[in-house]
Amino acid sequence: MQESPFYESVIQRGEQRGIVRGREEGIVLGEKRGIERGIERGARQTRIESTLDILTYRFPSANVNALKGMLEAIDDLDRLKQLNINAYRATSLHAFQESLNGV
Repeated sequence: MQESPFYESVIQRGEQRGIVRGREEGIVLGEKRGIERGIERGARQTRIESTLDILTYRFPSANVNALKGMLEAIDDLDRLKQLNINAYRATSLHAFQESLNGV
């Protein structure tokens, strides 16, 4: 399946922000592991932000920010990646929430 240009631009922009944040945090920590940890944190935060961006775009009248805390509680990058895809594919905010809750 081909993704939309909007989705691709959100992902690309998010990945770039994650790399920059990771480098900045790594430099502050001054160690290789710090750089890796920073990149991982940046990627995690980017996934969360891009998921919220997609949901806001798709469901503009919904209170998408109410989901931010639930997304931030997730540490697994693969799970956040899947939720990002689910945000793009969800037919409603309720359907996305079900995937977020594991229903």
